[in-house]
Amino acid sequence: MKRATAKQKTLPAKPQIRDDELESRVKHVVSRTLSRNIPGLPQLDTELDVGPTPKEVVYTKLTSRLYHYKPLVDEIYRVPVLIVMSPVARGYILDLAKGQSLVEYLLLQGHDVYMIDWMPPRREHASVTLSDLVETIIAECIEQIRADSGEPDVTLIGYCMGGVLAAMYTALEPDGPVKNLACFTTPVNSEGMVLYKKWVEAKAFDIDMLVDQLGNIPSDMVNASIQVLRPLQQSANEMKLLNNVDNDAFVKAHLRFSRWAADQLAVPGEVARELVKEFLRGNKLVKKEYRIGNRLVDLGKIRVPFLHVAAEYDHIVPPAASRDLVALIGSKDKQEIVVKGGHVSLVAGGNAVYRLWPQLDRWLAERGI
Repeated sequence: MKRATAKQKTLPAKPQIRDDELESRVKHVVSRTLSRNIPGLPQLDTELDVGPTPKEVVYTKLTSRLYHYKPLVDEIYRVPVLIVMSPVARGYILDLAKGQSLVEYLLLQGHDVYMIDWMPPRREHASVTLSDLVETIIAECIEQIRADSGEPDVTLIGYCMGGVLAAMYTALEPDGPVKNLACFTTPVNSEGMVLYKKWVEAKAFDIDMLVDQLGNIPSDMVNASIQVLRPLQQSANEMKLLNNVDNDAFVKAHLRFSRWAADQLAVPGEVARELVKEFLRGNKLVKKEYRIGNRLVDLGKIRVPFLHVAAEYDHIVPPAASRDLVALIGSKDKQEIVVKGGHVSLVAGGNAVYRLWPQLDRWLAERGI
């Protein structure tokens, strides 16, 4: 196992939020959410300069869409790549704009790219479970790709909670079609997600009441839980924008990132209930007690080549939440890359072009034939 790390720096102390203040914020958000009684209604689509890489929808089910991106070069690697997005995030973060797109970059290197992207759940999707996402949607998407490409193997790449879903599927199907597995900023140990745990363990946060009354967890509540991790981030971003107001490229990039950051998805109620109880509170994945349906998820059963990519300054999935992942994987060929940057800049920032994308391409190229 190789490990590439950056030199550690002494960082300024981060503002801490008091328990009573957090409790007050949770109570406010829960109260506001219930009073609005918005059961995860779809967000209105607005015309944005995002997701420009040509693609087609080749599969849909429940809240998922499977995209196939059109090749940009004549020769492609044998093994197709399937990207699994986090079910609370829009996939266009990986295809923001021409020249700022991981998808476009992989296509130009000769990789055959597919993506599972998620749509806002409707009321009837409140009963969708994690088993539906892993055992049905991912499984059927892989079969669609095998039929479409004519190849028996698939490389899975999961981003954030999409990495959790991809790892779960691979662990449950150790002799299945996954040839390689890569996970970006993927949490496995909820003890490392301190503020998230405080949020879901707050007295005012009753996940059963929320799901029973609303069906789905609305996107504004998902966004609020993320914003509480860095309460001063919005102000800092506004200052950066003011300082670069004459830089058209910076302003456009800033607006795209800001749009995506605020464009969180509602979560199907049963998925939210399970993640809160089994993953965040129970921490069952790292304890090897997590079950999908009737099957135990043992990450040690994953034997395929494995890559984990972590961000040094990730506030959404802190290093303490993801650092156990490599040790839990049973593969002999496994590697971790730790790069400077945050949860999003890792894959989509200006430095990602030089820091991560070439390393990912080399890793895929060696295992995609």
